[in-house]
Amino acid sequence: MFSIRFYSLLVGCAGAIIAAYFMFGRKKKTPAELERERREWLNQTGRITDGTVIDVQEITPNGHSAATMLIFQYDVGGVSYEASQDVTQLRQLINLHSCRLGLPTSVRYDPQNPGNSMVVSEKWMGLRQ
Repeated sequence: MFSIRFYSLLVGCAGAIIAAYFMFGRKKKTPAELERERREWLNQTGRITDGTVIDVQEITPNGHSAATMLIFQYDVGGVSYEASQDVTQLRQLINLHSCRLGLPTSVRYDPQNPGNSMVVSEKWMGLRQ
């Protein structure tokens, strides 16, 4: 009888420790890390289609640093998509002054979710100059 109570208590404590680790112990990824991982995944698995750059805008959210957004349009399977990509971390790779209205570009997108797309990553450039 004692061993059943002891092992039940031991299993309960181990479960509580594991739950506490998953809730408090793991470091959460920053939005920049999540975006970098998304770009890497699209770079490996994405398909490429033709698109057009619509605009480049500097956005300053309340209390945050400025973000550079590249806005583009593309078609997949007869459906037209308009999307934007935060290129703040990738400014050194592209010349934002040459990104003008109507600039043709290649867009890499997720075949399972065509709304998930990008024009620029660390290893791939869709902008045609």
